[in-house]
Amino acid sequence: MDRAEIWVTLGGIAAIAWVVWYFFLGERQQVRATTGVGGVQAVQVRVKDGYDPDVIVVEKGRPVRMEFYRDETASCSDTVLLGDFGIARPLPAFQTTSVEFTPEKAGEFTFTCGMNMLRGKLIVEDRKGD
Repeated sequence: MDRAEIWVTLGGIAAIAWVVWYFFLGERQQVRATTGVGGVQAVQVRVKDGYDPDVIVVEKGRPVRMEFYRDETASCSDTVLLGDFGIARPLPAFQTTSVEFTPEKAGEFTFTCGMNMLRGKLIVEDRKGD
């Protein structure tokens, strides 16, 4: 191997490491959904180069409304999937799309884009006293 091949190889390894960190290991912002009228747990999620926030905490057995505002036109983010809840919704660019459901079991559940590159986590906790 000559020096150019070594530098190209090292650059490729660095790029792969950055992608893994950015999409899977980077710091994640966690928020608790706010309870509004009728006990609905609501959270607004901005979709641009990922989900913001990307970790959302809700309580089991209470309705959840996730309001996704897609602030881009990238094809990767045109759908949100909550596979564990059987939900797939198109997200039109520069519009807000509501996704409503009631989680019936506690645990950690992933939500993703249609290409599975953008990822978020929904943490469903048991209600106090259950």
